[in-house]
Amino acid sequence: MEGYPLNPIAMDLGPLQVHWYGLIIGAGIALGYYLAKKEGRRLGLPKDTFADLLIWAIPISIICARIYYVLFQWEYYSQHPGDIIKIWNGGIAIHGALIGAVATAIVYSRAKNISFWKLADIAAPSLLLGQAIGRWGNFVNQEAYGEEVTRSFLEGLALPDFIINQMYIDGQYYHPTFLYESIWNFLGFILLIGLRRAPLKRGELFLTYVIWYSAGRFFVEGLRTDSLMLGSLRMAQVVSISLIIAAAVIFIVRRKTKAAQVPYNETGKQ
Repeated sequence: MEGYPLNPIAMDLGPLQVHWYGLIIGAGIALGYYLAKKEGRRLGLPKDTFADLLIWAIPISIICARIYYVLFQWEYYSQHPGDIIKIWNGGIAIHGALIGAVATAIVYSRAKNISFWKLADIAAPSLLLGQAIGRWGNFVNQEAYGEEVTRSFLEGLALPDFIINQMYIDGQYYHPTFLYESIWNFLGFILLIGLRRAPLKRGELFLTYVIWYSAGRFFVEGLRTDSLMLGSLRMAQVVSISLIIAAAVIFIVRRKTKAAQVPYNETGKQ
């Protein structure tokens, strides 16, 4: 049986429409915040640290994510400027969001005299969990999918019918790349939670997050059909490789220069 697309609109509130895309991303943010807040209190941060940070980080990240996407789709948006604000239809780039989030955290940490690396380490598992959940917003919107496949291929992955049916778009089935990345991110979340007990130094949990996420994104991006392009190169793959190299170099240099001395689980230093 061919697919029956899910309705991207969760509910109508008079003239307003609430989209599943926003609800799912909101759920990812809320759960990530809860986990970061709990870990932050364990490590001695003031209880409102992440609440205060998110007040700035959420809007800045969304704006940066949209700007990033629009810039690489400027040929379209220059002709349809009214669509630039329609983020409920999808079209926010996670790399843009991360740029906004990291920049906000750097400024916030300096203003509050808190180590950026401590904030980033605590937030790293939450970021991966939020990304794992957020990809399901792409699923509902039928976006961020991969190349054409057959229904039998999808059935061979033992996927439930509701996923297979949603991957039937304009008369063809596609790779559920949203699912591949969601699973990869969830596994990374479990890994980072486990590494909290390892003898890591401050900053190394976040750098591990960068490497893990970027490695998965590089391979998943190779299957997608809607990549943002930089000439003939897939921008997400270029950024992913650059981040893996940068994170690995920073990890090694901080260890060798003894810049990374404070243990992750240190509670006495901010």
